[in-house]
Amino acid sequence: MEIQQSKKKNVRKAGLLSLIPGLGQIYNGQLIKGIVFLLATIAFLIELVSIGIPAFQGFITLGTVPIRDHSLFLLVKGTLQIIITFVFVMVIILSVIDARQVAKQWNLFGSVNRSAQSMLKNVWEVGFPYLLTIPAYFVMLFVIVFPVLVTFFMAFTNYDFYHIPPARLIDWVGLQNFFNMFFLSSYRATFVTVLGWTLIWTFLATTGQITLGILTAVIANQKFIVGKRLFRIIFLLPWAVPAFVTIMSFSNMFNDSIGAINQQVLAFLNYIPFVHLSDIPWKTDPFWTKTALIMIQTWLGFPYIFVMVTGVLQSIPDDLYEAANIDGANVVQKFTKITLPMILFATAPVFITQYTFNFNNFSIIYLFNSGGPGDVGGGAGSTDILISWIYKLTTGTSPQYALASAVTIVISIIVIGVSLITFKRTHAFSNEEMM
Repeated sequence: MEIQQSKKKNVRKAGLLSLIPGLGQIYNGQLIKGIVFLLATIAFLIELVSIGIPAFQGFITLGTVPIRDHSLFLLVKGTLQIIITFVFVMVIILSVIDARQVAKQWNLFGSVNRSAQSMLKNVWEVGFPYLLTIPAYFVMLFVIVFPVLVTFFMAFTNYDFYHIPPARLIDWVGLQNFFNMFFLSSYRATFVTVLGWTLIWTFLATTGQITLGILTAVIANQKFIVGKRLFRIIFLLPWAVPAFVTIMSFSNMFNDSIGAINQQVLAFLNYIPFVHLSDIPWKTDPFWTKTALIMIQTWLGFPYIFVMVTGVLQSIPDDLYEAANIDGANVVQKFTKITLPMILFATAPVFITQYTFNFNNFSIIYLFNSGGPGDVGGGAGSTDILISWIYKLTTGTSPQYALASAVTIVISIIVIGVSLITFKRTHAFSNEEMM
């Protein structure tokens, strides 16, 4: 191992030199590491001069000449350049931190490792977790962060059916789309209506599937139940069949005129004395369509909860129930004091994700009745939730891409905010540490 020994290093100077990545490492006597950082810096500067500066200019102007300039491409290129610049800034920060730490190590021990072999060995031994995670972070930047940023920036433009590039240029309009969504009468009424139904749908559908899943799991787990395996197989059937197949089947079953629900189920119930049921307008009346959607999602979602809760129930010690029996606890008390707390303790994070999933559950809304029946304005149907309204805003005859992006940002804020608050209040992450 090659060791460099000399007088003490100035930690502050090493950090300042590393503002140009590599110089601080060279100052510390680590020539090879410094050359690697310098090569990264030179590569970024070449990219910035040849591609980056024009990309930033196009991002700011979004084009000046129609046909020749494609505003959307300029927006995408500018966003990509922002990400590349961010990565280089992280390299600068890493270079400064590394140079300062090495300088401190030099002053503390009077030496540092500077050979390529020793540095590679140090990276392998100390930085192995980072070697595994850095590629994932790079993939995440371009697969997740990149499209999210493009959508975010698009919300501050006037990208709609009047401004379709390259024939028309897109312009920056600031907060105009958010202003229209919250204060323009037509869009405000639509947004409030759709958001209200989205919240109702999320709460009722998710609570229904969680409640049914817990109840079926608790009942099927009782010792006096015969044929538990058969019941578990039956309860898993909705999960085994692809969701879109089930939704399309239910869409046909709930047909007002020829569906099995009206023609067979309700007709059969009419044979019961004093029961007189007429055909229900499942797909033509907004109230009944919403009712059907909630029932279908409860049916589709409860098997997952059933399986998860079954695993939790099997891990609860029998000693707890035996002690409760000795204390004279009844069935309800044992459920509320032992079973339910243990279920919630282990599954609270998953329950929260079920709410966030249904908040953006596009497939059932669109496949069942395309967000209908009727129209509440702004291109939204009476059963559209925010995510399906976004789809219609971007695929209709008069697309509103910028407004759809603004709604997407609002959805993200709502979902992230509610999730964080709920995770904190339920102590979900602390529960995992305790387990």
